[in-house]
Amino acid sequence: MSITLIVGLGNPGARYTETRHNAGFWLIERLAAQHRAIFRPESKFHGEICQVNSMWLLKPATFMNRSGQAVAAFIHFHKIMPTEILIVHDELDLPSGTARLKQGGGHGGHNGLKDIIAHLNTNDFLRLRVGIGRPAHSSEVTNYVLHAPILSEQIAIDSALDTALTIIPSLQAGELNKAMQYLHQSH
Repeated sequence: MSITLIVGLGNPGARYTETRHNAGFWLIERLAAQHRAIFRPESKFHGEICQVNSMWLLKPATFMNRSGQAVAAFIHFHKIMPTEILIVHDELDLPSGTARLKQGGGHGGHNGLKDIIAHLNTNDFLRLRVGIGRPAHSSEVTNYVLHAPILSEQIAIDSALDTALTIIPSLQAGELNKAMQYLHQSH
């Protein structure tokens, strides 16, 4: 199945722009910029949208914990199957500088994924997990994801995002195995 919608997860507003939790926004903003596409607000989808080639890009404006509201509104309107969606999100369980594809699975405590699964009533969608590393103590997770990474981490994350962008054409063409192999073995 080819990907027709890429959803970048993050929190809206200048306060959150540079925070680790916005790694999903960072990727789709780069993808849009590569194609000179401009995001525009669309209230019926609770977010900002644009098109790159024949793919839609969506940045929910609902805050992370309510991301499913935007995704559900968009896919129901455009009649997109969950299997045609790529959700890009920050991942505590991967080190900074790592990006991995995953089909289905649980939410792993990620509130954005949890809300999307609840709204779609399925977990059968593709995820692009952008590693942000993990704080020393689990009690620091909220503070950690809502702050900017240190410079060395940001450089590593930027490199992972650049690598991840190279697999988007394969995902759009329905070549999941090719994309996964490149992303997981080469980097």
